[in-house]
Amino acid sequence: MGHNTDREFLAVTSHLSPSEHDAATSDAAADLALPFGKLDGIDHDDLRQTAYEIFFTACRSSPGFGGRNALTYYPSDGGGGGDGGGSASPGKANGVGMAPTSRIKRALGLKILKCSPSRRSSSCGSNPLSSNAHISNPGSSPGISFTLPSPHVRSRRPMTSAEIMRQQMRVTEQSDNRLRKTLMRTLVGQMGRRVETIILPLELLRHLKPSEFNSSIEYHLWQKRQLKILEAGLILHPSIPLDKSNSFAMRLRDIIRAAETKPIDTGKNSESMRTLCNCVVSLSWRSPDGSPTDVCHWADGFPLNVHLYTMLLHSIFDLRDETLVLDEVDELVELMKKTWSTLGINRSIHNLCLTWVLFEQYVVTGKVEENLIVATLAMLAEVANDAKRADREPIYVKMLSSVLTAIKRWTEKRLLDYHGNFNGVTVGLMENLLPLLFAATKILEEDVTGIAVEGQEKGEVAADSTGNRVDQYIRSSLRNAFAKVLENGNVNSMIVEVQEVTEALLKLAEETKELAMKEKEIFSPVLKKWHPIAAGVAAVTLHNCYGTLLKQYLVGVSSLSRETVPILQKAAQLEKILVQMVVEDSVECEDGGKTIVREMVPYEVDSIICKLLKEWIQERLKTGKECLQRAKETETWNPKSKTEPYAQSAVELMKDAKEAVDEFFEIQIGISEDLVHDLADGLEHLIKDYTTFVASCGSKQSYIPTLPPLTRCSRDSKFIKLWKKATPCSVVMDGTNQTVSNEDQQHHHHPRPSTSRGTQRLYIRLNTLHFLLSQLHTLDKTLSLSPRVIPSQQLGSSSSYFDHVRSAIQVASQHVSEVAAYRLIFLDSSSVFYDSLFVCDVDTARIRPALRILKQNLTLLGAIVTDRVQPLAIKEVMKASFEAFLMVLLAGGNTRIFCRSDHDMIEEDFESLKRVFATCGEGLIAEDVVEREAETVGGVVALMGQSTEQLVEDFSIVACEASGIGLVGAGQKLPMPPTTGRWNRADPNTILRVLCHRNDGTANQFLKKTFQLAKRR
Repeated sequence: MGHNTDREFLAVTSHLSPSEHDAATSDAAADLALPFGKLDGIDHDDLRQTAYEIFFTACRSSPGFGGRNALTYYPSDGGGGGDGGGSASPGKANGVGMAPTSRIKRALGLKILKCSPSRRSSSCGSNPLSSNAHISNPGSSPGISFTLPSPHVRSRRPMTSAEIMRQQMRVTEQSDNRLRKTLMRTLVGQMGRRVETIILPLELLRHLKPSEFNSSIEYHLWQKRQLKILEAGLILHPSIPLDKSNSFAMRLRDIIRAAETKPIDTGKNSESMRTLCNCVVSLSWRSPDGSPTDVCHWADGFPLNVHLYTMLLHSIFDLRDETLVLDEVDELVELMKKTWSTLGINRSIHNLCLTWVLFEQYVVTGKVEENLIVATLAMLAEVANDAKRADREPIYVKMLSSVLTAIKRWTEKRLLDYHGNFNGVTVGLMENLLPLLFAATKILEEDVTGIAVEGQEKGEVAADSTGNRVDQYIRSSLRNAFAKVLENGNVNSMIVEVQEVTEALLKLAEETKELAMKEKEIFSPVLKKWHPIAAGVAAVTLHNCYGTLLKQYLVGVSSLSRETVPILQKAAQLEKILVQMVVEDSVECEDGGKTIVREMVPYEVDSIICKLLKEWIQERLKTGKECLQRAKETETWNPKSKTEPYAQSAVELMKDAKEAVDEFFEIQIGISEDLVHDLADGLEHLIKDYTTFVASCGSKQSYIPTLPPLTRCSRDSKFIKLWKKATPCSVVMDGTNQTVSNEDQQHHHHPRPSTSRGTQRLYIRLNTLHFLLSQLHTLDKTLSLSPRVIPSQQLGSSSSYFDHVRSAIQVASQHVSEVAAYRLIFLDSSSVFYDSLFVCDVDTARIRPALRILKQNLTLLGAIVTDRVQPLAIKEVMKASFEAFLMVLLAGGNTRIFCRSDHDMIEEDFESLKRVFATCGEGLIAEDVVEREAETVGGVVALMGQSTEQLVEDFSIVACEASGIGLVGAGQKLPMPPTTGRWNRADPNTILRVLCHRNDGTANQFLKKTFQLAKRR
């Protein structure tokens, strides 16, 4: 450890200048908060030199510092000499020797640097101005004399404590000699003077002259340092509070300001010096209550005193390896205690300062020496005992809080990111930092005023605070580590390529798994001492971190694609590994790890896939809705060709539905029956909406003529009958201005169909509905037979997915067929049917022309309407024709007048009408169906063959029964039956209408007498 000459010492100190030392310390401890604050205007060098001066002054009477036994120790193999002889044991605390093992180092768990009793050595006589020389001063006290050995004698001897301290404090021999001279001059005749009565900076200013320095600049700098120390100790940080208006303080401040530009005159006759001495003495000899005192206060104010004392404590570290403590630490610390009275230090403050110095040294030396943390922890045990003392001073409590808070914050910062600060090699340091942190926190919570009370007010559980803090460190560090993985992997919002995102997330999942394994193998065994499920907490944290990123990714995912599927599958694998970590680590927990597992928000990959599929379904359905909207805006119901006699919008809609189903089953995952139902339900709703659009073609009521008012027929005169025969009735054809006689119509052998374009478009609507039905069968088959579908136990397998829309299409087909039929009969064919049949006279207006037109219309219907739909369409035409025939008989207006003798012709015409439908096509309508539908009309035709008297009687009976009055008494009138539209031979309104159209006197009289019906005009 030792170098043999002062030249070698200078070589050691020269490689790291004070400024470089400050820079290195600053870089290493950039985030280590200084607990004692800063001293404005006083730098590291100023404190170091002043601390050494105070130390040397306090130890002035100790061996090696100028005392009586300065050079009494020599090595056992060297020559004797000196006042005390050469046989002194190295275990004696005489300033030049000590035991090879240190009590302090053993207590703190520090390494012993030497295995032999040899110690640092110095060459005697090498320099007449060295501190090893003894200079005799006439008239001086023997206690401060200096012995000077022969210059020709060179011997190796152990360094004294004074020499070690000067070397450790980096004080030059010139500065040391000036200090010794000052003390010699100051203490002439005052050997018994106590150190706490010496105002050292003032004495130095009084006794040292500019001539004793190498230059005036050096002297000026030295003088300013002494004045700044006086300002800090007496004005800025006095131990006894100072009134701002104190005149001595004001004058002292003026002197210090004046010295900034040039040195003040310190001669005996200098007015400035006399004023300076007067101010300094007055300020330093104050007492709290103003009473006389025997102790001066110039360096015992906080934080100046602590900065000076910690500067001394830093000298215990080896200059060659600052992570190591000198073996001479016991003797040096004992000597430092002599400064306590001057600096206002006691044992509690000493313990606290030493704790801080050990910890600070660990930090500034690169956090590599584990023993320094062990030593800090050992000193914290002493601090904990001191903190519980009842006689603690307020300033100590303040220091205690500052030091422990600084240690706690710095340590916590490392532990909150232990993945970035430790690894498999340095995890041992982390293992020592944890108990250090917990010890510091415990003292803060239990013994520092306000900390414990504040924690209790917040409801914190002190007994579980350690576990809670470790829990926080784990979570924070894993989050930081995960963030670094993100940063290194360049996973950020700037990635826009889908493939890049996929690769980044897959890589991130793999690195997250590696991070979990690293945590489990390296850090969890250490942390488990303070947290029972450390690995479980780490797994939960990583699970949540990746889950958060996965969630963010899924926000921008609207459908399940081949890029999304592997990401979700990888996430599921990662989740399985992390859950297994939690389960394994929670075996010994009381609740089996249920609490920690509840923190893991499941990725729910299956649910996400289901959700994405549902979103995909909605997106595909949106396309279908757009197609539907286009159809509503542009569809004209014109077929593309004869081979495709249906709307193009239906083709596009069903094509889109088929593509949706095909793409749905291309996704490489198992698909549940529930999702298939979701897709089917969506398509069904869409097709049902389209079906409603197809069926939006009005109603048959819009084509049925308005019922004329009921009137009674009067018997025509012979003149009128002759006029009718001479002028046959004429009918205006719909759509023309020509008047065509019934006779001309009957002789028209090549009639054209009367089906309008509007009716033909209704046929296209009907075909479109049938096309939808046929395509639904294909979709249903694809959905039902796909091997990708996972059957649902709740729903079971479905035989059909489109039952509802099939029913809707059938209802719509019925409606469209009905509207088309009524349009065909009552609008397109009205001129030959309702408007001309049986007009004026049955014999001259028979049904044959209407049947020829009807057959042509049915032929056209067969050419347009799909074969499967023709039976329905023709049946509806038949029903409309029968309805029109009924209206001719019962609501034909004033132009229809029937006699009982017309019954046979009417019946014959109706049979002809039935025959048209019974023989239409190849059995499109069964004969029994025709008969069933014709029953109502046949019943009405039968009424027309009955006598007027029979009709009147039947009407009276059914009218009374319908009204509920029973038999009609004398003076009572029959009630007018309501028009229900449900005509049949048992309906009173139907019978009444037959009577109204009966050209018979009896009928005329009955209607006039019973209901006062008006005559026809």
